[in-house]
Amino acid sequence: MFAGQLLNADICFYPSLLDGGDCDRYFTELVETIEWRQDWITIYGRSMPQPRLTAWVGDAGKSYTYSRITMQPAPWTPLLLKLKATVEAVSGVSFNSVLLNLYRDGNDSMGWHSDDEPELGLNPVIASLSLGGTRRFRLRHRREKGLRHQLELTSGSLLLMQGSAQHDWQHQVPKTKRPVAPRINLTFRVIDPP
Repeated sequence: MFAGQLLNADICFYPSLLDGGDCDRYFTELVETIEWRQDWITIYGRSMPQPRLTAWVGDAGKSYTYSRITMQPAPWTPLLLKLKATVEAVSGVSFNSVLLNLYRDGNDSMGWHSDDEPELGLNPVIASLSLGGTRRFRLRHRREKGLRHQLELTSGSLLLMQGSAQHDWQHQVPKTKRPVAPRINLTFRVIDPP
C-alpha cells in the first residue's frame, strides 16, 4: 500500500486489493452485463462522443450530473454489491453509487478534471477500483503548477482519494499510443452525503 500526503490531499493506493484471477472474471462479467453508454460532451464549443463508455449504478434516486450529463442510477448487481463491500471494508466509507468507465483501448481517455460536483459534498471520498489493462493516472495541483504525480493503475488496484484532494488537485487518464488492454474503472461515491 502507498499512503501519501500530496499537498492538501490524502491519497492511498493499494496495488493488489483483488486477486488476478478474480479480476479477470469480474472484468468479463461487467463487460457482458452492464448497459454501457456513450454520451456526447461539449468541449470548447465542439460536440463529440465521450472517449470511453460509461454506466451509473446506485441507490434509487441517486442521480449524478457532470459535464452537463445527468445519469439516473441503474440498480446494483450482485457483483457490484460484492465489490462495493470489499471497497467499503478498506475505506471505512459506505458508498451509495458507482460510476463505471470502460476504456476500450489507448484512444479512450479522461481529461483533466476534479470530482467536485455539488452532490458529492464538501470533501468527497472517491474509491477508484481498476480491472483489466494497466493505465497511467496523472495528478496535478491546481495552483502549484510544478506539483505533479503519477501512478500505474493495475488490475485489482484501489486508489482512494479523500480530504481536500478534489479541491486542490486535478487528475486524468491520458490517451496512449502504447498497446493497452481494455480497462474498467469503478469509482465508488457518496451522493448527497449527510
